[in-house]
This record gives sequence, structure tokens and C-alpha cells, in this order.
Amino acid sequence: MQLIKALACQALAIIITILLAKIVPQYMHGLVLVLSLQGIVAALFSSMTHQPVWWIPIHLLFLPLAFGLLNANLPAWIYLTIWLVLMLIFWGTVKGDVPLYLSSDAVTRAIIKLVEQENVGNFCELGAGIGTVVVPLAKNLSTLRIEAVERAPLPLIIMKLRCWLLHNVTVQNKNLWDCDLGDFDLVFTFLSPLFMEQIGEKVKKEMRSGSLFVSSSFIVPDWQPESVIELQDARGTLLFCYRV
Repeated sequence: MQLIKALACQALAIIITILLAKIVPQYMHGLVLVLSLQGIVAALFSSMTHQPVWWIPIHLLFLPLAFGLLNANLPAWIYLTIWLVLMLIFWGTVKGDVPLYLSSDAVTRAIIKLVEQENVGNFCELGAGIGTVVVPLAKNLSTLRIEAVERAPLPLIIMKLRCWLLHNVTVQNKNLWDCDLGDFDLVFTFLSPLFMEQIGEKVKKEMRSGSLFVSSSFIVPDWQPESVIELQDARGTLLFCYRV
């Protein structure tokens, strides 16, 4: 659905840009101006149709980058390779989920500390990416049972390779909405504001009373966190901790 919206935004922006070039040609001088205008219009349509915020830079850059690549006279296989790599990384985005977000080292250290404080036996990360959290967590806490959920193909492959020798990590190739959270003492995720209400409902329904849900950067609407951990990383990340 998001991909269809994105294509519609791009198409409408191209039509409007062409119309403006015909109506006020005196103001449409230079290819850079035309391509920039198309990107801005596409980004505005994206916002109006309530697409996730990460689509805005994609819309702004899509046509200029496409035009640049087409005029670079590169071999056809390079374009195919670029497309395949992007699809493998951002497969979830294409299917309407969230893109790949990587947690910082500060986030990982904070999660390790939380796991120790909570005396966690079973841990789950929804949208584990390439394992930036679960790999150091498994190495530091060898008795902790970890489930890492990811379905974007390339990050999944990388994470599986990184977890190959880690006996306490189970890597799951599945949609996070299909996961049963009832067995976990702590669930961590770094998703998107778009999905926080739904994930909050899932957590409340499935996780045991007394267990902990931790969201990086994004709050669950209408749910007061038990605590908020402010990290000193480049993003000034906030970890919102919700007691079920």
C-alpha cells in the first residue's frame, strides 16, 4: 500500500511540474530547479497522504538520483544490482513496514543493563536488523535466551551469520505481528511512530503481567511509561520503558 501511495505521489508531482512548466515557463529555468520542484511536490503529497516520514527524503531525492544515474551511462547490471540491494535491505518498507534502523552502542549498553536489573531470562527484539543489539547482548549474557525477529532479506542474512556461533540466539524470519510475545520477560523494539499504537495493543494483550516492553525513540500513545532512559548518543535516544 505504501509503495502504491509513493508511486502515485511521484506521478502526480511529475504531472504538476509539467503543467507549471507550460503555464509559467519564465520561472522554470534549469533542470536542477525542475527536478527539485518535482521532489518537493512529491514530498508534499506524501505528507498529505500520511505516509511515514522516511518517505519524504525518498521523494525529494528519487527523480534527481534517477536522472543522474540514467545520464551516467553505467552498465545495465549496475542498475539491477543497486535495485536488488535496496530491495533486500528495505523489503519491509516496500511491504508497508518500517525501514532498517540501527541502534547505537549506547542503546545496546542500556539494554544490557536493563536485562541485568530485571533478571531477564527470555528476551526478544522485534525488527532486529543486522543484530546490533542482540549480538553483543548474547556475548555479554551467555545464559540469556534471545529471539531476534527480522524479515528484510539482507539484514536477516547478515544477522544469521553474526549469530552463527551464538548458541543462545534464535533468529526468526517472520513478520513481527505473527510473533507470540507471551514467553518473554523483556521485549525491545525500534520501530516507527506509525505502528506504536498497534504494537502497544499487541504487547498489552500478549505479554505477561510484570514483564517489560522497551521502545527506542517512540512512545506508545495513551500509555504512561514506567521510566524514560535518556542516552548520550548522537541522536539523544530515549528509551521508553513500559511495565505490563
